[in-house]
Amino acid sequence: LYFVEGDGMAMRYGIGVGREGFEWHGTAHIALKREWPTWTPPAPMIKRQPELAKFAGGMEPGLKNPLGARAMYLFNKGGDMGYRLHGSPEWFSIGKAMSSGCIRLMNQDIIDLYDRTSVGAKVIVM
Repeated sequence: LYFVEGDGMAMRYGIGVGREGFEWHGTAHIALKREWPTWTPPAPMIKRQPELAKFAGGMEPGLKNPLGARAMYLFNKGGDMGYRLHGSPEWFSIGKAMSSGCIRLMNQDIIDLYDRTSVGAKVIVM
């Protein structure tokens, strides 16, 4: 992931991306930012992984939460895309295609990116 500064300089972060069948590309914007977010698995994910039903009401923030230390919510013209830029306790997933479409970063990297990014920032996924 490249975060391009106003002067054209860029910060580069290692990421994990969507596994086969969950890849996507396009343009979005950051609509919401949350520190230590609650995670609620979407219904299709619970259907694929029934053991996640216990979190249907949300998983408390913390080091074991799949969204990690920060989350930035991606929206497009149709609204919430269901994808996030977020931290992850699964450091081993960085550099791999393992997610359900979200873009994962190590917690220290999402904290840095979160602090550099404003609501409304454009996101281009290629």
